[in-house]
Amino acid sequence: MDKPVLRADARRNRAKVLAAAEEAFAVNGLAVPLDEIARIAGVGAGTVYRHFPSKEALFQAVVLDRLEQFAKEARGLLTAEDPGEAFFDFFTRVVQQASRDRALCDALAETTGLGFKTNAGNDFRSATQALLTRAQAAGAVREDIDGDDLRALIAGCLAAERYSLEERHLVRVVIDGLRTSHPPCTLRNKT
Repeated sequence: MDKPVLRADARRNRAKVLAAAEEAFAVNGLAVPLDEIARIAGVGAGTVYRHFPSKEALFQAVVLDRLEQFAKEARGLLTAEDPGEAFFDFFTRVVQQASRDRALCDALAETTGLGFKTNAGNDFRSATQALLTRAQAAGAVREDIDGDDLRALIAGCLAAERYSLEERHLVRVVIDGLRTSHPPCTLRNKT
């Protein structure tokens, strides 16, 4: 069933609410009250509820919008001249941007994958997998990494960004470990 077409003023108000929510959730996560989002957007609380039935629905819309933006960016990089550098630059950018956005950071690090069980999440996963595959085919990224590993590495880097004293040091360590110039590590049982 098709969604109803919104009037121009309703589209503008929805866009204002999304922008305000993105700003508020980035700082406070889900703790921000909907009335505060309405205030930032310059609309009434009723306007927020007309577009989004709950704070969780608004939160999900903001996160999914950002995942769609990341997926679009990744697809745009699929024709980059240097697939390896395109992959590493994208990986770094995702971690940097998400680590400054509490809502996005929480969603990407969530083990149940809030955004990953949706079309936007599937697009993000598919686009990043294609970027990874292309970089691996070019010999820039280790071949023993798959899309699930990549998602786990992003989540790990987000945690590292939150708790590391030296900015991006641990992200550089992870990126160095992804490069093919480093041999795959083997785990041994201590017995």
